[in-house]
Amino acid sequence: MTMTEAQSLASESGAQFDSIVRLERVQKFFGPIQALQDIDLKIARNEIVGLIGDNGAGKSTLIKVMTGVLAPTAGRIFIRDREIKLSDYSVRMAHELSIETVYQDRSLADKQPLWRNFFVGRQITNRLGYINIRREKEIADQILKEAIGFRGAGITVDSTVANLSGGERQGIAIGRAMHYEADLIILDEPTVALAVAEVRKVLDFVRRIKESGRACIYIEHNLAHVHEVADRLIVLDRGRIVAEILPKNMSVIELTEFLIELQHGT
Repeated sequence: MTMTEAQSLASESGAQFDSIVRLERVQKFFGPIQALQDIDLKIARNEIVGLIGDNGAGKSTLIKVMTGVLAPTAGRIFIRDREIKLSDYSVRMAHELSIETVYQDRSLADKQPLWRNFFVGRQITNRLGYINIRREKEIADQILKEAIGFRGAGITVDSTVANLSGGERQGIAIGRAMHYEADLIILDEPTVALAVAEVRKVLDFVRRIKESGRACIYIEHNLAHVHEVADRLIVLDRGRIVAEILPKNMSVIELTEFLIELQHGT
């Protein structure tokens, strides 16, 4: 699939498809070490999928393969039910295919105002090629109020990222991904080192992703956080998917015990 074909696929509004992303028997080797083994995973629209597992379970590798950072050693990748040529797949193509990743503390420029952060690398220009600051601020204001729900006087498009709380920063990064009409938003431990009140803000932002009709993969070590918002939980262990769990069928305590037993090989 070429970049032009990717853009065409991403622009198919209202098209019917079974899954946003589907992996079939995906494997990844780093030399003799197998990091992913026969991964079969499907992410449908309008769902929140929690991705959990101990350090070294393969979560980061799986996400990097899914988003074009790493090429799988073997397997197949489908986007909106159309197979992607593995040699062509890249981070840029993933963006063109409406897949966005929000990394903890790496998504925003601290010293820049919010409106500039929304349009990094995607500036709106006028017919002379200059950045249309007025238009960018108007759109940024819409994102703040409508996509994220920042309606108070404390945060404006001219607010500097450095002055925001951790939860607010995550909200801005999520709102930016939603503005660019990402069908799938991947969150990499968005509540790390946040206070309780800030965690609540982030979980509310995650719910907004689903309410907007998008899908979300939520990578999280804090089981209570992901258990609260996920529709289903995918458990990775030593590069394999070992369980798919519905939160309603397993409490946080039971889930914790299950993961501990996995580490002990029982």
